[in-house]
Amino acid sequence: MENLSGYCKVVATMDKGNVHVHYHDKEYGFPIDDDNHLFARLILEINQAGLSWTTILNKKDNFFKAFDGFDIDKVARYGAKQRERLLNDAGIIRNRLKVDATIDNAKKIQAIQKEFGSFKKWLDKHHPLSKEEWVKLFKQTFRFTGGEIVGEFLMSTGYLPGAHSEGCPVYKKVLKHKPSWAKK
Repeated sequence: MENLSGYCKVVATMDKGNVHVHYHDKEYGFPIDDDNHLFARLILEINQAGLSWTTILNKKDNFFKAFDGFDIDKVARYGAKQRERLLNDAGIIRNRLKVDATIDNAKKIQAIQKEFGSFKKWLDKHHPLSKEEWVKLFKQTFRFTGGEIVGEFLMSTGYLPGAHSEGCPVYKKVLKHKPSWAKK
């Protein structure tokens, strides 16, 4: 374990049933091709702001249920009734700014899809940017997207390196999926 660092080292010491272990080993840093799943990851990162990632991982299934599987088209059509339902759902983070950002960001992704064909193609078109350039782009495009949110979203979806150290066993698994940061 001496070759591991940061998050990888912490996860290596956890019980295999821990939500962090599954996320670390199966999701974190792996590229995502599906727009709805990219949207889900962005919204989970937004909801983590000010809270622990453990809270979000423990509520992840509730988020998927509450937001119709993060179907972009469905979420973009949410009106006052759905908004109030979400604000009263104890299974998710009941923050008005985050709920409103989710609905608005779904609409913005629809516009991106119309112009670029998909959210993934939009991300690919802008890769590679520095983290600072990504943050500026996301702040211009989406709501509730600061530096930490954007950085974690991009790292967790394979656009920025750093999700795993080279000594982490998952690092090589991620590389086999050809994350954007590893493409020359």
